[in-house]
Amino acid sequence: MLRLHFTAEDLLRVRVATAPDPLAETVLSLPLLQTERSGRAADVALSGWRARTRRGLRPEMRILLELAPAGSGQYLPEAFTHAAASDLTDSLDHTWSLPRRQWTADWRATRLLRPRAPAWMHALHHGDRTWSDLVRRQLHAYHAMAIAPYWGQLLAAAQAERSERAVTTMDTGVEGLLGSLHPEIGWSSKTLSLPCDVDLDLRLRGQGVLLVPTFFCARPLGLIDNADPDRPFVLRYPLARSLGDSAAVVESGTAAMGEGLTALLGTTRARTLRAAQSPAGTAELARRVGTSAATASHHASVLRAAGLLTTRRDGPGVRHALTPLGAALLGGGPPHEAAPC
Repeated sequence: MLRLHFTAEDLLRVRVATAPDPLAETVLSLPLLQTERSGRAADVALSGWRARTRRGLRPEMRILLELAPAGSGQYLPEAFTHAAASDLTDSLDHTWSLPRRQWTADWRATRLLRPRAPAWMHALHHGDRTWSDLVRRQLHAYHAMAIAPYWGQLLAAAQAERSERAVTTMDTGVEGLLGSLHPEIGWSSKTLSLPCDVDLDLRLRGQGVLLVPTFFCARPLGLIDNADPDRPFVLRYPLARSLGDSAAVVESGTAAMGEGLTALLGTTRARTLRAAQSPAGTAELARRVGTSAATASHHASVLRAAGLLTTRRDGPGVRHALTPLGAALLGGGPPHEAAPC
């Protein structure tokens, strides 16, 4: 059990991540890929994704199954779950830029908790360029096949979770937020407890906590950044996945998502949302959609009320831009221009 002891300053520095990390989702999906259905709702909902991914798994990718095996007591190298970036390449760059002492500590934990870990993992953790390049290439290949087709849906699910947590915090305060994250996470007397392979007490000392809802996370995962003690403690917790929610995320592809967007918003409104992927004024938005300025302004107002667009004054006119939720609904990454608060 890991117990995190909060100060008043730590409570002020609790944040919820704006998006999942592509590398962490990629690596954390590997144990779930190897887990057989148990009849639990989450497993049933993931069965389609699991079957398709297994069919697409190439022999050279199987090295990743050794990196992140399934089963209780199997340690997953933390170096691959530390980053918080929107791009897989950036996440991998962060991982390989970790100081050598952190890779060494990760290897000690791997050797302690996985005595039969393959020898190549020793070489990987000690800087062997051949193994590093191989693992990096296969992570890119596996991500493109198993995660990228569903990334827009994962972003939308994470944005919905972030919105729910914001409401929880407004209604019950930060302590109410921390006490409702997951059944395996407990909150009492300014102490957050979560599952851990070792019994450990950690005093945060003002660094705060970054909460990261993670779709392919089977259990809560706490990460201590030994490289930068001033960074917040990262707590990945399983994104709430009912049977219907999981199926909606992993059973639909990007083409189906586009059709669903049109069915949800209507043809013109969906086209207006897509047209705002690059921020534009009302006249430009109308030109892109092929409608009148008055019609474009009306649809932009509806999308803004739904939290999908922002509109701000830009000289004599206005400028419409996607919110993170709007970008996620379109199945892309962050909007091209940060939306103002």
